[in-house]
Amino acid sequence: MLFGTPDRGFSARKLIIGVDEAGRGPLAGPVVAGAAVLCDNPPTGLADSKKLSAKRRAALDIEIRQSCVWAVGVVEPAEIDELNILGATMLAMTLAVQRVTALLEAAPSAVLIDGNMTPDGRCANWVNPAGADVRAIVGGDGSEPCISAASIVAKEWRDRIMIDAAVKWPHYGWERNKGYGTKEHMEGLHLHGPTPLHRQSFAPVAQLSLL
Repeated sequence: MLFGTPDRGFSARKLIIGVDEAGRGPLAGPVVAGAAVLCDNPPTGLADSKKLSAKRRAALDIEIRQSCVWAVGVVEPAEIDELNILGATMLAMTLAVQRVTALLEAAPSAVLIDGNMTPDGRCANWVNPAGADVRAIVGGDGSEPCISAASIVAKEWRDRIMIDAAVKWPHYGWERNKGYGTKEHMEGLHLHGPTPLHRQSFAPVAQLSLL
């Protein structure tokens, strides 16, 4: 799945894509990657999405999506089970970068990815944008504003998915835990079993299937 905004119009400065993911650890829900290119006057206060208050993160998400070029890649639980979570994360990043690159009027000069690895050589669909410097940066979501923006977009997008899913499957507390293995979520799993949104390959879910 791919989503994004058209180019907002940029000066002749270098175009740098920031990339980050949300949702590697939960027992349920997709993994989502965000990609963002900051506008000429980016939102202030960009930071690692995990260190922002929910209110501030939501406000920044709106600012980013209104003024910058952004996209997300979403990989669903069935494909996570097929690929494993690393492969699914690399695919989500690949989809997000492909989409945001297509929205730009010029080739990016760099792709900066949070973490210690890139999809290059780890995802069959990955193609380096022509001439771009593709780098992984540990802690990049806190040090590179474009990665911070991608982190915020990915986190907010995934949270909305899980809040919506909690309406259909109300027994797991997803509107609060977003699919992570909290006590409330685990109790729901034991009482009601897994849903189609659960990752069957993750140990707590897989173990229930053996009972």
